[in-house]
Amino acid sequence: MAKAIKKISKEVYHQFLDEVVRLVQNHRAFAVQTVQTISNQLYWNIGELIIKKQNEHGWGKSIVEQLSKDLNQHVGEGVSWSPRNLWFMRQLVDEYSNLKQPVSEIENLKQLVSDVPWGHNILIIQKVKDLKARVFYLQATNKNKYSRSVLLHQIEADAYGKYLLNPSQNNFATALPENILEQTQESIKSVYSLDFLDINKPITERQLENTMVERVKRLMMELGYGFCFIGNQYRITLGEKEYFIDLLFYHRILKCLVAVELKVTEFEPEFVGKLDFYLQLIDEQLKQPDDQPSIGILLVPHKDQLEVEYALKTASKPIGIAQYTLSKQLPNELKGKLPTAQEFQQILDDKKEEL
Repeated sequence: MAKAIKKISKEVYHQFLDEVVRLVQNHRAFAVQTVQTISNQLYWNIGELIIKKQNEHGWGKSIVEQLSKDLNQHVGEGVSWSPRNLWFMRQLVDEYSNLKQPVSEIENLKQLVSDVPWGHNILIIQKVKDLKARVFYLQATNKNKYSRSVLLHQIEADAYGKYLLNPSQNNFATALPENILEQTQESIKSVYSLDFLDINKPITERQLENTMVERVKRLMMELGYGFCFIGNQYRITLGEKEYFIDLLFYHRILKCLVAVELKVTEFEPEFVGKLDFYLQLIDEQLKQPDDQPSIGILLVPHKDQLEVEYALKTASKPIGIAQYTLSKQLPNELKGKLPTAQEFQQILDDKKEEL
């Protein structure tokens, strides 16, 4: 075999090897997805059957405990047949099927549930009660391939609520090829929660950038699946002038470079022009022949929707304008019901005196 390889170009052979490896990996991924889908469909059917038999015979909770024991004896032990998991199967079907919606919509929902890992389904059922919000997180998980920890982060950051308040503003429809348009729109959010930075006072753009870089792992979780960090203050040049991009990423799924510009002041139209200029340089100097057009994300603390809309009309490159939140506000229902910082300090002082 070694002699056969010597007779051909090593480059050609390695390209051939890469193609075979990709083929194997794709088929493995398909096999895993197929098994997951079939398993979830089975769990849905078991949940339906539990509900049906309970209604027919008036069985109570004890039937699930008995079913768990007998299934472990007849089909083998495993977490799938634990009483807790069987109750989740029942709960999932009960909450999704007892809604006043057409059968076709329930079937679409059933398919969506089948396409998402079972642990993710359980997490959504436990953490999210609104049906539309559940569908939102199911779709986002399916399209963005969220890990369970990323999904939990998205739910805790109220990604759905922020999506409703701040629909995505970008010019992707006019600046991107149709074949990657939908995937890009799903990958770039309208609001990013930066609570994990523990910043609750005004800071400079460089301080914000440095803090984000220091906690790059949490930053990647917030941005979403597929982002690979390249660098901060990434240097590009034009003639004798040099420019610095705040954060530069490569997106493995979209197959493109993503430039992120950070602002600590309210949105200004000139921000779009600057980022559009950077993207032109990136496409000319850094973009590889097989890469898709580079994308820009402008993060601002506040924006006027109409102003953003008009500013994007002049941009030639794909740009998304998103808001970020640095610290969560205290819920209205808790305001005035918790001790102030001074009261907390007094409590601590009193404790010290007691000691």
